[in-house]
Amino acid sequence: MKSAVAALGDEALRQMFIARREVFVDLLGWDVPVLEGRYEIDQFDDEHAAYLIVSGPNAEHLASARLLPTTRPHILADLFAHLCEGEIPRGPGIFEITRFCLDRRLTAAERRDARNKLVSSIAEYGIANGIHTFTGVAEMGWLRQILGFGWRSRPLGRAQRVGGKMLAALAIDIDRETPALLARTGIYSTPRQAEGTRHAA
Repeated sequence: MKSAVAALGDEALRQMFIARREVFVDLLGWDVPVLEGRYEIDQFDDEHAAYLIVSGPNAEHLASARLLPTTRPHILADLFAHLCEGEIPRGPGIFEITRFCLDRRLTAAERRDARNKLVSSIAEYGIANGIHTFTGVAEMGWLRQILGFGWRSRPLGRAQRVGGKMLAALAIDIDRETPALLARTGIYSTPRQAEGTRHAA
């Protein structure tokens, strides 16, 4: 948490934490911590988290995601382990995608474009950093979208009702073929098209 507070000095990260509050707390009603009434920051926003942020021409937040190493505490293992029917995927080449956030102010077309850039950035980040698998927890509507993006992905167990919502765990396999698989469904943005995406530790 201390490193996340320090990160508030970074404008892109500050805008991301505000956007997360607007989406996950204000819109979706999640019961998660809000710092200073503005920033959605939890115990997993520490020095081990990595962030992918898609920004607009004026540095405004468009989309973002948090990546957590599975060799340390993370959401699937610590909060939703019961969603996995087998062993929870862990290891140095396995990271968890959390807080996939699309800004509330975007139009439908802008949301789709920002989503595609963020998904493409996640794949590229995985390839560049030796990550072969991403895991995550998703509501059913979002899960169906993820599974339909074209990359190799699969549920890790049956969906279960948690807090009134149907949630499921999933895994996404990443390799050098992933960009081509995403391109077949119109998801993948080349590095030039995805300009404005930044990585932050």
